[in-house]
Parts: sequence; structure tokens; C-alpha cells
Amino acid sequence: MPEIGQSLREARMRARIDVSEIEAKTKIRAKYLRALENEEWGLLPGPTFVKSFLRTYAQALGLDGKALVEEYRAAHESPGEGAMEPIVTGPQRGRVRVPGTGRTAGSPSRAYLALVGFVVLLIVLLIVGLVSGGGSSKHGASRTSTTAAKHRAAHAHRGTAGAGTATQPASVTLSLRASGTVYVCLLGDGHKLIPGVNLQPGASTRTYKAKRFEITLGNSAVKMIVDGTPRTVPESSQAIGYAITKASGRRPLAPGKLPTCA
Repeated sequence: MPEIGQSLREARMRARIDVSEIEAKTKIRAKYLRALENEEWGLLPGPTFVKSFLRTYAQALGLDGKALVEEYRAAHESPGEGAMEPIVTGPQRGRVRVPGTGRTAGSPSRAYLALVGFVVLLIVLLIVGLVSGGGSSKHGASRTSTTAAKHRAAHAHRGTAGAGTATQPASVTLSLRASGTVYVCLLGDGHKLIPGVNLQPGASTRTYKAKRFEITLGNSAVKMIVDGTPRTVPESSQAIGYAITKASGRRPLAPGKLPTCA
């Protein structure tokens, strides 16, 4: 079976196409195309981009891109590589953990449980006071104490609820508009929104909403619309990544921190 690089090179030469023509057609830099033909995998941004570039290059030459990607995986990826999904069984299935609280959705909050316990204790004390047969003045004092305690408990509950609301981060919106062929991997609050695909020239995504986005772009042929404001992507010879939040705006990610969707 021909090697991956040899298959690409022979197909291009049979079609009498120069590397520069493929570069213009696929928007993949010529140095990356030559690296694919020479199987110099270390010159490429990473395994995710190798597979994406292989598929795009093969399709441009009329080859079976999926077969070449599978051949690359079999030769250069270990069986354990790739994201592993957690296995959920039994009664835990369907539960959603609330971020930052350590509890699952649908379970009562600690403040609520504390308030219920406090009210129950007050009711017990009131019953004990009534049974003891104390005078009217004692009953009046007990009712006054109970009412004041209820007001304090309600005020504490409102303060706890207000504090919880204040700490919730605000959401930010994001959409993309491609000016050329561009690889995109987009995560929103840890969920995969765009699972590592090539957007074609002129394509636009829907508007996503999350408290935090993480995105990897194969090149700069895309415009980002953040909270309704268009933002361009600067030219780069490597893959580009950003973290986007309401508070911090758009922040570049280090090369080793870019999200992957493989």
C-alpha cells in the first residue's frame, strides 16, 4: 500500500497541480502541504490538524480523505488516544451537577435546609411553651420572640440568595463568519458546540450563548462576533486559540492550552 505522503504527491503530479494552487484552494499553508507529502508530522500544529489537513488535501485531489485519516491513525496514534466520555450508571443517570456548588440539580440548597431546620425548632419550642401552661405574659413574649426570629431567618435567607445571584458570571454571545476555509473547534461551558470541522468561505454559524467559550482556529480566515461586536483574527503561522468571557473579553490561549475536538 502506498504511503500517505506518496499517495498525495502522486495524485497531485498526475493532476499536474502545483502546491501553490492547492494552497489557494484549501487555504492550508504550502509548508503544511509539503509536510504532509513528506510525512514530516512534527512540522504540523498537532494530530488534530494533521487529520483535518489530510482530509481537506485529499478531497481537493479527489482522493478518499477518510481512508487516509484512518491510515494515519493506525500508523501514528496509540489506541488510548482521544477523549474518553464518563460512564454514568444506576440512579445517577440524568443528574446534572451545578457548577461551583458541589451538588446536583434538583437537590435543596444548604441555606434552604438550614432555614427549614430553624423553623421546625421554633415550632417545637412554641409547642413546649404552650404545653407548660405559662402565663399570658410568657405567651406574649414567646410569640414576640418567634416573630422576631422568623424575620431574622427570612432576612438571612434573602441575603444568602442575593449573594448567590451576585456571584453568577454573566453570559456572553459568540458567532463566526468564515472568509475562507477554516478549521474550528468551539467549546461552550465545557460542551462541544462546533466539533472540529472546516467552515467554508461565506459560511456563518448561529449565535451561541455561554458563560465561557474556548475556541481553536486553524487560520485567520474568520471573523468573530462577540456580544454583537465584530472582532478580526490576526495572521498567525500556527493554530490560534482564545478564551472568551463577559468579564475578561477575548484572551489568547497558549499553544499547549488550545481545546481539541478530535
